[in-house]
Amino acid sequence: MGKVMSMVARKANRFNAENRAHRVIEREKPTPAPKYESNLRDMERTLELDPKFVDKLNKKDSVLDNRLKDVYVTSEDRYIQRVLDRQAAEAVKEERPLPLERKAPNDFEYGYQEPVRVTPGRCTLRQALEFINNHQLDAETWTAKKIADEYKLKQGHVEDILQHFKTFSVYIPDQKYKDTLLTQAKQMVLKERPSSPPEGST
Repeated sequence: MGKVMSMVARKANRFNAENRAHRVIEREKPTPAPKYESNLRDMERTLELDPKFVDKLNKKDSVLDNRLKDVYVTSEDRYIQRVLDRQAAEAVKEERPLPLERKAPNDFEYGYQEPVRVTPGRCTLRQALEFINNHQLDAETWTAKKIADEYKLKQGHVEDILQHFKTFSVYIPDQKYKDTLLTQAKQMVLKERPSSPPEGST
């Protein structure tokens, strides 16, 4: 029922809407909205003080108009300057010719660009691998205290790193030693292999 009533009300509001709109437009002056009593009292007091106040409002003041034309606003905001600089840089970038070399850029050694400046108390992956490797090669010289002083780290953190992280060592055996091991293993296999019984034996 509610849906039917809303449809009827909608059609009633839209009935002859074009003609009603033309009648409102053809009026000489639209009906002003009602004013509050306080606004009416203020208007009456203003007209008592200056009866030509309404005429002054409706009349264009050439003096004030000329003053407005002489007013210029300039801003020295750094944010606006940064926006203008960025727009100028983008315009220059769009005018740049496309690169002629189509090779892919070289990848970084550790998969990311290393920072130029390292904050005290932190270290890069390269530095960590370096002092871990130095400690493994010469633990007496590269102690946790020396590493902490060298790389500006906390000694407790360095001790934890040296305890839980190690670098891989590549071991390439000597070929002569490898051949010797293979010969010894072959001899052991021959010794352990049982001898076959002679033919005709029971």
